Amino acid sequence: MLYLASRSPRRNELLARLDVPFRALDLEVPEIRAAAEPPEAYVRRVARDKARAGFARVAGEPHAVVLGSDTEVVLGERVYGKPADAADAAAMLRTLAGRTHRVITAVALVADGREDEVVVESEVTFVAMDEAEIAAYVAGGEPMGKAGGYAIQGGAERWISRLAGSYSGVMGLPLQQTAALLRDFGVTKD
Repeated sequence: MLYLASRSPRRNELLARLDVPFRALDLEVPEIRAAAEPPEAYVRRVARDKARAGFARVAGEPHAVVLGSDTEVVLGERVYGKPADAADAAAMLRTLAGRTHRVITAVALVADGREDEVVVESEVTFVAMDEAEIAAYVAGGEPMGKAGGYAIQGGAERWISRLAGSYSGVMGLPLQQTAALLRDFGVTKD
């Protein structure tokens, strides 16, 4: 049985598109970047931590496989996690406006005696945004709970002038790479 170690409704929705039966696990895993930890290493570690925490919960079940994933927005070496509040979300968007940033998503699978992972990096370019646009977007609440303070599948899409990489990866789960990882791991429809 496949388990998704995530509270994210977007990840649940995306994984469902792969037509592989799964159950979601409601876990709280700390997402704290260590000092001097490179962004990709951080994203990989958090995805593995989520998958391992989920596996610890279902380890007694035969054939249990747990998928953990993490997505972060990165500009230079700065990692933009989920905004703490509306002011933080607006500050993130001001910094990202008119620039190209990276979105790194790691997907980890854990089963009894086996682990594997994949990392997908995409580049997203925002056009310039004025203060009124940012304020209106933040006031709508969409930035909350989203890395970098935006949802590519939502209202922020209007400011994206270029995407190089995985649209679903920017949403939180790169489908093509996740499907390949599940296939290589032996997880198929039952």
